[in-house]
Amino acid sequence: QVQLVESGGGLVQAGESLRLSCAASGSFFSVGAMGWYRQAPGKQRELVARIFTDSSTNYADSVKGRFTISRDNAKNTNSLQMNSLKPEDTAVYYCYLNARPWDSLHHLDYWGQGTQVTVSS
Repeated sequence: QVQLVESGGGLVQAGESLRLSCAASGSFFSVGAMGWYRQAPGKQRELVARIFTDSSTNYADSVKGRFTISRDNAKNTNSLQMNSLKPEDTAVYYCYLNARPWDSLHHLDYWGQGTQVTVSS
């Protein structure tokens, strides 16, 4: 059974930093993109950052230059370093993994339970 376990959320002041980490447990035939989405109250879930197996990345325009995503392919983990945090970064952050399990011909999307990030002004 696949599980994504997130850590590193919390309450910080504007301008400070946080690091989110996500570890995927379970066995996969292949692993694809990993990343983070976030959802603020009353808003839709949005992509924050995504990293592919070749280490290429996507970032939301609102976090470019402030957030950095990295991954360890051997351990199926990824981290999101968030610097210069702003109150508008406040949201529940969800870890994301796209992977193909052994019993499927297709890649599936997996999600963590979410971790709260709150940035005070």
